[in-house]
Amino acid sequence: MKYLEYTPLDRINDFLSHVNLGERTIRGCLEAYSCKHTGTDKKLSLSLENEILDHLGKSSDTDSSSPVEYLFSRSSRKTMIYLLLTLHHMYPDYDFSAVKAHEFFTEESWDSFKQIFDVYMFEASKEWLEENEGGPLLETLYKALDEVVKLAECEIYSYNPDAEADPFLEKKAIWSYHFFFYNRKLKRVVSFRFSCLSNLVNEGFLDDESSREEDGEIFDGMDI
Repeated sequence: MKYLEYTPLDRINDFLSHVNLGERTIRGCLEAYSCKHTGTDKKLSLSLENEILDHLGKSSDTDSSSPVEYLFSRSSRKTMIYLLLTLHHMYPDYDFSAVKAHEFFTEESWDSFKQIFDVYMFEASKEWLEENEGGPLLETLYKALDEVVKLAECEIYSYNPDAEADPFLEKKAIWSYHFFFYNRKLKRVVSFRFSCLSNLVNEGFLDDESSREEDGEIFDGMDI
């Protein structure tokens, strides 16, 4: 996997690096990668493949709609490995389990992505219009992604891990989303993660509130 630089993505990244909304901050980041193996990718790819095959050999799940069944297809395993390699390059110190990770990936459509984006990035989109020319944020994002990975040919995946398998979940995050736009023909993938962080944590309000709750629990069993 090789990190790719694209100017259209840089413009959006500059904006999403810190969108201050008062009590909350929106942050987002787009990263593009080539799926051509470099360095230790081949070794890691083989290790992930063997991990998946070993798991399939032990699995008795034959439900065609189950996540495990999805991995019996070689092309599906290849896609999964590319997505995991992308995560590995983004978070090199984190150990992503291929067997567990497949449970967290969900295939999406542009419409389902748009639905989430419209709801959760509504305020950020308003800020974009005030600060930038050339159309709405979603429209700009679409054009940038289309230039890099040709959306009409893309497979879109959301990554929704549990807390233990989420290396980018920040303590003060109110919500977070992570999507991958993968073009099999171009062997290229774009990662897009965006989250909402509470500014009250930094100011100590939430910490004070949680400490009061803890104090309440301490005194619950005491006669005062």
